[in-house]
Amino acid sequence: MFPLRTLLFTPGDDPRKGEKAFAAGADAVILDLEDAVAEAQKERARQQIRQTLSIPRPVPVFVRINGASSPHILPDLQTVVDLPVEGLMLAKAESGEEVRRVDWLLSLLEQQHQLPVGKIKIIPFVESARGISRAGEIAAAPRVSCLAFGGNDYTMDIGVPYSRDGEELFFARSQLVVASRAAGIAPPLDTVNPDFRDISFLVEDARRARKLGFQGKLVIHPAQVAPVNEVFTPGDEEIAWAEKVVEAFARAQAAGSGVIQVEGKMVELPIVRRAEQLLAAARRLGKKQ
Repeated sequence: MFPLRTLLFTPGDDPRKGEKAFAAGADAVILDLEDAVAEAQKERARQQIRQTLSIPRPVPVFVRINGASSPHILPDLQTVVDLPVEGLMLAKAESGEEVRRVDWLLSLLEQQHQLPVGKIKIIPFVESARGISRAGEIAAAPRVSCLAFGGNDYTMDIGVPYSRDGEELFFARSQLVVASRAAGIAPPLDTVNPDFRDISFLVEDARRARKLGFQGKLVIHPAQVAPVNEVFTPGDEEIAWAEKVVEAFARAQAAGSGVIQVEGKMVELPIVRRAEQLLAAARRLGKKQ
C-alpha cells in the first residue's frame, strides 16, 4: 500500500466527480462520507459508494467515515465492511479509545460477514489539539496503518489562520511524524492545502511536509495531483547520491572501514540507511530497477 504520495478526496455522493478522481493519476482515491457530504445526503452517499465500488477500480480506494462519536459511525461501517477498500479514514480521531471502539465494531461486522478479522486498516484523521496531544496512543491503536493530518480543522481549533510559511503547523506535523515512528507504522499523510488554485503554495507546503518526514499529501482537486506526486518522488539527483553512498559504504566495509566521505561529506551508517530507504522508495515507484 505504501508509499502513498497523493490521496485525492471526492464526495461519496457525486459519481461524476468520482470518475474524474479515478482518472486523475493519484496513488489512491478517498470516497468521502464526512465533510464533503451534507447531513441529509449521508444515506444517499452510502448507497452511491456501494455502486461506485461494484466494479473494479484502477487505484486503491479508501473511504472516509464519520467520527467514532458520530451517529453515522455504525451505518458507515455496515456500508463499507464488505467492499473492496484498501482501508478506512476515521474522521476527527482524538484518542486511542475511539480507534479501539471502531476496531471492535469492525471486528463484529467482519465476523458477521464471515470476513477475515482485522483485514480492513484504519487511517485516523487527526485534526484537533486534543488529537495531536494524543498522537502516540492513536498511532499505537489496533488496525492503524498510518496517520493523516487535518491542518485546516487544526488551525481553526487553535485559533490561527493557515499561513503560507506553515509555522503554526510545525509542532503538529512533527508530533505526527514522531508518534508514527515510535509506533512502528508508516509515515503520516500531510494535510490538504486549502487553496487549490495556487500551485506554488501547494508545492512549498508539500516540500515542507516531505522534509519533516511525511510520506505524501491529501489533495482535493485533480490539478494538485501531479505537482504533489513530483515532490514526493525521489529525483534523479537524489537517487544518484543514494547510489554513490551505498556503493561507497559497501566498498569501505569490505576494506574494514566504517566511516567514509562522499562528495566531501562524512557518511556514517545512519546516512547509509537513509540512502537505502530512498532507493527502496524509488524502486517501489518505478524510478529504479
